[in-house]
Amino acid sequence: MSFGLYLLGYLIFVGGLTYGATLMHVPAHWIVAGAIALAGLGIVTGVKNTRQKDSAN
Repeated sequence: MSFGLYLLGYLIFVGGLTYGATLMHVPAHWIVAGAIALAGLGIVTGVKNTRQKDSAN
């Protein structure tokens, strides 16, 4: 559940940056490239921050 919340917040963040870039008339191919890179970074950090620690059995 915490990964879903993390991902939702990150998607809202990326959406805001994308909207701002659109308002600044950044070319669409740069917006798409940036959004893909940020989505990948969000998934990696989300998994890293929300994964369960392995037990030391």
